[in-house]
Amino acid sequence: MIKTIIFDFGNVFINLDIEGATQQALKTFEIESFSEEMIAFNSFYEQGLISTDEFLEFYTENFPKLSNDELIDVWNFILKDFPEHRLDFLKQLKSDSNYKLILLSNTNSLHINWIKKQIPIYEEFKSCFDAFYLSHEIQLRKPNQDIFEFVLSDNKLNAEECLFIDDNTDNINTAKSLGLKTWNITPETEDVSNMFKIKSNLF
Repeated sequence: MIKTIIFDFGNVFINLDIEGATQQALKTFEIESFSEEMIAFNSFYEQGLISTDEFLEFYTENFPKLSNDELIDVWNFILKDFPEHRLDFLKQLKSDSNYKLILLSNTNSLHINWIKKQIPIYEEFKSCFDAFYLSHEIQLRKPNQDIFEFVLSDNKLNAEECLFIDDNTDNINTAKSLGLKTWNITPETEDVSNMFKIKSNLF
C-alpha cells in the first residue's frame, strides 16, 4: 500500500529541454562534447560542493569570451514552463491528505533562483510538500543510493510503501534496488496529473 509519494521536479512538474540545452551549450562553447572536467564540475555544483562563484569561475577560465550573464543563460536554458494544471493536481493531493508528499530533486542555486523569478507559483508549489529536498542543499545527489537512504531515514519511511516518480532511468533503478515502487515517467507522452489513471495498479 502506497503511503508516501516522492516526486522529482524537472520533467515531472516543470518542463525541461534537455536536448535543446545540450545543443545550445555545445554551440555556445564551440565544442563537440563536454569534457570529463566539465561534467564533474556540473555534478559538484549540483551537489552543493562548490559555490555559484566557483562554478562560474571555472567556466570563465575555460571560456573567457563569455560573460557571467551569458554563462548563466546557457546554464538555465534547460528550464521551461510549469503547467498550472500540475500544481492543481498537487494541491488536490495535499487537500485529500491520503499520502505523505516529498520532493527530491537534483538541482542547483542558479536554477532555483531562475525558477523563483520566472515561475510565480513556485512558493505555492513548495508549500504542498511535507518534505522538500534539493540536492545542492543536502549535498547528496541522485542516482546515488545514499540520497534515497537519507530520505527514507529522515522521514521514517518503509521503502515498499513509497512511490518514486522520476524521468531518469538511473534514478529509478537505484530506487527500485532499495525496494521503492517506481514510475519512470515519459515526459513526452505522460503527465503526472494522470498518475492515478496511468499507475492505477499501484493504488
